[in-house]
Amino acid sequence: MKNLDMQSLAKAKALFETGDIKAVEVGSFKGLQQIHKYLFEGLYEFAGKIRQQNISKGNFRFASALYLVEALNEIEKMPENTFDDIISKYVEMNVAHPFMEGNGRSTRIWLDLILKKNLGVVVDWQKVDKTAYLQAMERSPVNDLELKFLLRPVLTNDVDNQEIVFKGIEQSYFFEEY
Repeated sequence: MKNLDMQSLAKAKALFETGDIKAVEVGSFKGLQQIHKYLFEGLYEFAGKIRQQNISKGNFRFASALYLVEALNEIEKMPENTFDDIISKYVEMNVAHPFMEGNGRSTRIWLDLILKKNLGVVVDWQKVDKTAYLQAMERSPVNDLELKFLLRPVLTNDVDNQEIVFKGIEQSYFFEEY
């Protein structure tokens, strides 16, 4: 694991251990910015800042920087009433990819906060197959059913279990950014 990853992992643990996670605005872009800034402040000069450049991964282009603010406003309005709603919102935030780096780590924490607040569950990330997850994320802009099918069985209502929370944070660092 690279030094940068180790530092942001330590910051992610501190976010929970200090209770600072309770100050995050759940489900909003502002909340995602708070998470990103907490994880990457001092590591990236753009921590918590909306990207100004277009980015892509492989053949996929994330939301255009020109329309990113409008896209984030629309994503923020998306419902969070059901598991399907929440995963759809998560997928749209991934397509937006609002930061230059660190989107995957930040949005997985953001997703768990939304799930916890609205459904009383979180994803047990240590039970998620990395390859299947990356493939589902790649295909999710076209169809998010695969991602929903992958994550639904690994939800747990043990939302305050420190071991699950920290294993999930650690596990998320083994996922490539997508």
